[in-house]
Amino acid sequence: MKPLEFTNFEDFKIAKGQQLPVGNWYTVTQQMINDFANATLDKQWIHVDEKRAEQESPFKSTIAHGFMSVALISKLLEASFSIKSVKLGLNYGLNKVRFPNAVPVNSQLRMHAVVKEIEEIANNGIKVTFNCTIEIKGQEKPACVAEFIAAFFE
Repeated sequence: MKPLEFTNFEDFKIAKGQQLPVGNWYTVTQQMINDFANATLDKQWIHVDEKRAEQESPFKSTIAHGFMSVALISKLLEASFSIKSVKLGLNYGLNKVRFPNAVPVNSQLRMHAVVKEIEEIANNGIKVTFNCTIEIKGQEKPACVAEFIAAFFE
């Protein structure tokens, strides 16, 4: 689905309470998992040892880190909307995060997001709270459910 495009913050305010377009599927590769493991120093065998995971894991493969799903939220949101006037966007935080399902290597993910709240903040900015659900293709339970907050500045 095509991302929504907004001219400025005033225009974006109509999105409050609305579901944003669902983005494209992204494949989680072993290279992505390894890169995340190296960046975070979380090199548990379930993430990086393909042979051991195939033999010992209940998932029969490596799985992505739960926090990798959270780290993808900003990128996945980019596929849903843009605000032309934005000069800078920052991750502001999370109110609630859950990982209901593991993400086996080579799974495909996409995000469903709803604009929950929009607040004006200092320096010509807005703070936006999104209800995010990261879907795994072919799975009933999502990879991640999170209330994600971003700050945008014009």
